[in-house]
Amino acid sequence: MNKHKTLMSEIFRALGNEHRLKIVGWLADPRSHFPEQVDGDLVEDGVCVGFITEKIGLSQPTVTGHLHYLSKTGLVTSKRIKNWVFYKLSHDRIDEASKILSEYVKQASLPNVQ
Repeated sequence: MNKHKTLMSEIFRALGNEHRLKIVGWLADPRSHFPEQVDGDLVEDGVCVGFITEKIGLSQPTVTGHLHYLSKTGLVTSKRIKNWVFYKLSHDRIDEASKILSEYVKQASLPNVQ
């Protein structure tokens, strides 16, 4: 369970930043938040970092830093197409984190049996 606590701590830290939380929300439904791209499908390949940068209104290095942080936790994956990097949400990681959190809350609410 220690490994799970560490994972959850990292994910909460990653999502504790309002910009990263927005990015994750947008990547959860990219067709609703971004225009179609010339290269790469929004869902299959992810969203070009340029579109994310433009939408959030921060500098490209700052956005790249946020995306790198999300990548380290496994919440997003990246893919290079030509000269651009595309990011997409890792639904598997979100599902894993959701299950771990649910189990943790369930365990924490059980009465101590001695």
